[in-house]
Amino acid sequence: MNNDHAAPAELAALREAFAVDDGGASALGWDAVRAFEAEHGVVLPEPYRTFVAEISDGSSQGPPEYGLIGLAELPYDWGDDGEGRALGEPFPLTEGWLWEEDETEAEDLDAAIEQVFDHGSIVLGTDGCAMNWHLVVTGPHRGHVWHVTEVGAMPFGAEFGHTTSAPGFAGWVAHWAAGREWFDAA
Repeated sequence: MNNDHAAPAELAALREAFAVDDGGASALGWDAVRAFEAEHGVVLPEPYRTFVAEISDGSSQGPPEYGLIGLAELPYDWGDDGEGRALGEPFPLTEGWLWEEDETEAEDLDAAIEQVFDHGSIVLGTDGCAMNWHLVVTGPHRGHVWHVTEVGAMPFGAEFGHTTSAPGFAGWVAHWAAGREWFDAA
Protein backbone atom coordinates (compact mmCIF):
# COMPACT_ATOMS: atom_id res chain seq x y z
CA MET A 1 0.00 0.00 0.00
CA ASN A 2 1.60 3.22 -1.18
CA ASN A 3 -0.25 6.33 0.02
CA ASP A 4 1.90 8.75 -1.96
CA HIS A 5 1.94 7.29 -5.49
CA ALA A 6 -0.88 5.70 -7.46
CA ALA A 7 0.18 2.47 -9.13
CA PRO A 8 -1.01 2.25 -12.75
CA ALA A 9 -2.30 -1.31 -12.16
CA GLU A 10 -4.39 -0.14 -9.19
CA LEU A 11 -5.88 2.71 -11.20
CA ALA A 12 -6.69 0.34 -14.08
CA ALA A 13 -8.40 -2.03 -11.64
CA LEU A 14 -10.40 0.86 -10.14
CA ARG A 15 -11.53 1.98 -13.61
CA GLU A 16 -12.60 -1.57 -14.41
CA ALA A 17 -14.36 -2.12 -11.06
CA PHE A 18 -16.47 1.00 -11.49
CA ALA A 19 -16.90 0.60 -15.25
CA VAL A 20 -16.42 4.31 -15.72
CA ASP A 21 -17.11 4.98 -19.36
CA ASP A 22 -17.75 8.70 -19.21
CA GLY A 23 -14.10 9.57 -19.86
CA GLY A 24 -13.68 10.95 -16.34
CA ALA A 25 -16.55 13.47 -16.61
CA SER A 26 -17.83 12.30 -13.20
CA ALA A 27 -14.41 12.97 -11.64
CA LEU A 28 -13.74 16.14 -9.64
CA GLY A 29 -10.55 17.18 -11.42
CA TRP A 30 -7.27 18.08 -9.77
CA ASP A 31 -8.16 21.69 -8.94
CA ALA A 32 -11.21 20.59 -6.92
CA VAL A 33 -9.23 17.86 -5.14
CA ARG A 34 -6.47 20.30 -4.21
CA ALA A 35 -9.06 22.83 -3.01
CA PHE A 36 -10.70 20.19 -0.79
CA GLU A 37 -7.29 19.21 0.62
CA ALA A 38 -6.35 22.83 1.32
CA GLU A 39 -9.69 23.54 2.98
CA HIS A 40 -9.34 20.55 5.31
CA GLY A 41 -5.57 20.53 5.85
CA VAL A 42 -5.03 17.03 4.43
CA VAL A 43 -3.52 15.26 1.44
CA LEU A 44 -5.73 12.39 0.35
CA PRO A 45 -3.99 9.01 0.19
CA GLU A 46 -3.37 7.36 -3.16
CA PRO A 47 -4.92 5.77 -5.13
CA TYR A 48 -8.13 7.34 -3.80
CA ARG A 49 -6.77 10.82 -4.54
CA THR A 50 -6.26 10.05 -8.23
CA PHE A 51 -9.53 8.10 -8.33
CA VAL A 52 -11.66 11.12 -7.34
CA ALA A 53 -9.58 13.52 -9.47
CA GLU A 54 -9.51 11.49 -12.69
CA ILE A 55 -11.95 8.56 -12.55
CA SER A 56 -15.09 9.26 -10.51
CA ASP A 57 -16.35 11.19 -7.49
CA GLY A 58 -18.68 8.53 -6.18
CA SER A 59 -20.74 5.85 -7.83
CA SER A 60 -24.21 4.41 -7.40
CA GLN A 61 -22.69 0.95 -7.62
CA GLY A 62 -20.82 -0.46 -4.64
CA PRO A 63 -18.85 -0.62 -2.58
CA PRO A 64 -20.42 -0.31 -0.09
CA GLU A 65 -24.05 -1.46 -0.19
CA TYR A 66 -25.48 1.96 -1.08
CA GLY A 67 -22.65 2.99 -3.38
CA LEU A 68 -19.54 5.08 -3.08
CA ILE A 69 -20.41 8.63 -2.03
CA GLY A 70 -18.67 11.76 -3.26
CA LEU A 71 -15.60 13.15 -1.55
CA ALA A 72 -17.37 15.97 0.30
CA GLU A 73 -20.55 14.02 1.07
CA LEU A 74 -21.84 12.09 4.07
CA PRO A 75 -24.18 9.07 4.04
CA TYR A 76 -27.92 9.62 4.19
CA ASP A 77 -28.02 8.10 7.69
CA TRP A 78 -25.20 10.26 9.14
CA GLY A 79 -27.50 12.02 11.60
CA ASP A 80 -26.08 15.56 11.43
CA ASP A 81 -24.62 17.86 8.81
CA GLY A 82 -21.02 16.92 9.62
CA GLU A 83 -20.30 20.30 11.14
CA GLY A 84 -17.99 18.78 13.77
CA ARG A 85 -15.81 16.98 11.24
CA ALA A 86 -12.09 17.73 11.57
CA LEU A 87 -10.29 15.89 8.79
CA GLY A 88 -6.94 17.46 9.66
CA GLU A 89 -7.03 15.98 13.17
CA PRO A 90 -5.49 12.47 13.36
CA PHE A 91 -7.79 9.49 13.21
CA PRO A 92 -7.55 8.20 16.80
CA LEU A 93 -7.42 4.43 16.33
CA THR A 94 -4.73 1.95 15.31
CA GLU A 95 -6.59 -1.19 16.35
CA GLY A 96 -10.22 -2.27 16.46
CA TRP A 97 -12.39 -1.02 19.30
CA LEU A 98 -15.76 -2.35 20.43
CA TRP A 99 -16.98 0.60 22.49
CA GLU A 100 -20.28 -1.10 23.17
CA GLU A 101 -18.35 -3.20 25.72
CA ASP A 102 -16.09 -0.40 26.99
CA GLU A 103 -16.65 0.56 30.64
CA THR A 104 -15.07 4.01 30.40
CA GLU A 105 -16.94 6.90 32.03
CA ALA A 106 -19.86 7.81 29.69
CA GLU A 107 -18.77 11.40 29.03
CA ASP A 108 -15.18 10.38 28.19
CA LEU A 109 -16.42 7.48 26.08
CA ASP A 110 -18.75 9.72 24.07
CA ALA A 111 -15.94 12.18 23.35
CA ALA A 112 -13.62 9.38 22.20
CA ILE A 113 -16.31 7.86 19.97
CA GLU A 114 -17.03 11.26 18.44
CA GLN A 115 -13.38 11.51 17.42
CA VAL A 116 -13.57 8.15 15.65
CA PHE A 117 -16.50 9.40 13.58
CA ASP A 118 -15.24 12.95 12.97
CA HIS A 119 -11.42 13.08 13.04
CA GLY A 120 -9.03 12.19 10.27
CA SER A 121 -11.23 10.24 7.88
CA ILE A 122 -13.57 10.73 4.97
CA VAL A 123 -16.65 8.56 4.65
CA LEU A 124 -16.63 6.32 1.59
CA GLY A 125 -20.23 5.20 2.02
CA THR A 126 -22.67 3.15 4.05
CA ASP A 127 -24.04 -0.35 4.27
CA GLY A 128 -27.07 1.22 5.99
CA CYS A 129 -28.01 1.27 9.67
CA ALA A 130 -25.05 3.51 10.54
CA MET A 131 -22.50 0.97 9.27
CA ASN A 132 -20.08 3.25 7.44
CA TRP A 133 -16.79 2.75 5.66
CA HIS A 134 -14.13 5.41 6.30
CA LEU A 135 -10.83 6.11 4.56
CA VAL A 136 -8.27 7.47 7.02
CA VAL A 137 -6.62 10.64 5.68
CA THR A 138 -4.64 11.76 8.75
CA GLY A 139 -2.74 9.89 11.46
CA PRO A 140 -0.84 6.60 11.77
CA HIS A 141 -3.47 4.65 9.81
CA ARG A 142 -3.52 7.05 6.86
CA GLY A 143 -4.63 5.15 3.75
CA HIS A 144 -6.41 2.37 5.64
CA VAL A 145 -10.14 1.72 5.34
CA TRP A 146 -12.14 1.29 8.56
CA HIS A 147 -15.63 -0.06 9.20
CA VAL A 148 -17.22 2.26 11.77
CA THR A 149 -20.60 1.38 13.25
CA GLU A 150 -22.69 2.46 16.20
CA VAL A 151 -21.07 -0.26 18.37
CA GLY A 152 -17.41 -0.13 17.32
CA ALA A 153 -14.76 0.24 14.64
CA MET A 154 -12.38 -2.17 12.91
CA PRO A 155 -9.71 -1.80 10.24
CA PHE A 156 -9.99 -3.55 6.88
CA GLY A 157 -7.12 -5.62 5.49
CA ALA A 158 -5.59 -9.08 5.97
CA GLU A 159 -3.01 -7.77 8.46
CA PHE A 160 -5.85 -7.05 10.90
CA GLY A 161 -7.38 -10.52 10.77
CA HIS A 162 -10.94 -9.89 9.61
CA THR A 163 -10.42 -10.37 5.88
CA THR A 164 -8.03 -11.99 3.44
CA SER A 165 -7.71 -8.88 1.27
CA ALA A 166 -5.07 -6.23 0.84
CA PRO A 167 -5.51 -3.06 2.93
CA GLY A 168 -6.31 0.41 1.64
CA PHE A 169 -8.79 1.75 -0.88
CA ALA A 170 -7.57 -0.38 -3.80
CA GLY A 171 -7.64 -3.57 -1.69
CA TRP A 172 -11.10 -2.72 -0.39
CA VAL A 173 -12.47 -2.15 -3.90
CA ALA A 174 -10.77 -5.29 -5.25
CA HIS A 175 -12.35 -7.32 -2.44
CA TRP A 176 -15.80 -5.98 -3.34
CA ALA A 177 -15.23 -6.43 -7.09
CA ALA A 178 -14.34 -10.09 -6.48
CA GLY A 179 -17.76 -10.56 -4.84
CA ARG A 180 -16.38 -11.70 -1.50
CA GLU A 181 -18.04 -11.23 1.89
CA TRP A 182 -16.50 -8.29 3.76
CA PHE A 183 -15.29 -10.33 6.71
CA ASP A 184 -14.07 -13.50 5.02
CA ALA A 185 -11.24 -14.54 7.35
CA ALA A 186 -11.99 -17.70 9.29
